[in-house]
Amino acid sequence: MNRQIKARECRLIDDEGKNLGIVPIEEALRLAEEKDLDLVEISPNANPPVCKIMDYGKYKFQQQKKEKEAKKKQRANIQHVKEIKFRPKIEKHDYETKVKHIREFLEDNNKVKVIIMFRGRENIHPEIGQQLAERIIEDVKEVGKAEKPPKKEGRNMTFTLVPKKDK
Repeated sequence: MNRQIKARECRLIDDEGKNLGIVPIEEALRLAEEKDLDLVEISPNANPPVCKIMDYGKYKFQQQKKEKEAKKKQRANIQHVKEIKFRPKIEKHDYETKVKHIREFLEDNNKVKVIIMFRGRENIHPEIGQQLAERIIEDVKEVGKAEKPPKKEGRNMTFTLVPKKDK
């Protein structure tokens, strides 16, 4: 930038983007100072190096703004996995509340891992858990779908719901 440029001559581009050709570095610095701007070396490896007349502070600010915007967009696409636990003998109101939470998570574009926990003699009747799982999948089918069918592993039956893409 400005006096830090070591080359004797450079290919100069003015602040409006016009190519002014190859000029001595002193001439380029004089032109930049006349316009009260900075001379910035864009491509130091070229022969001769390419320099541009610009407001360097404004350029850096715009770069930071672009990076910040890119991070925002990147963050918006992150998908979290939320967990909801059920029991086979769940009451109607508790069930409705948990299904409402599942719907909210799916609408916020999050995955939901549903765990149906069996205790004691409930383990003998996995079909009750299977019916509950099918009922949950049926009740949230407008906003999400099951990634894989429910699977019983030990004392728990698990499955994952993913948001539908066609919103």
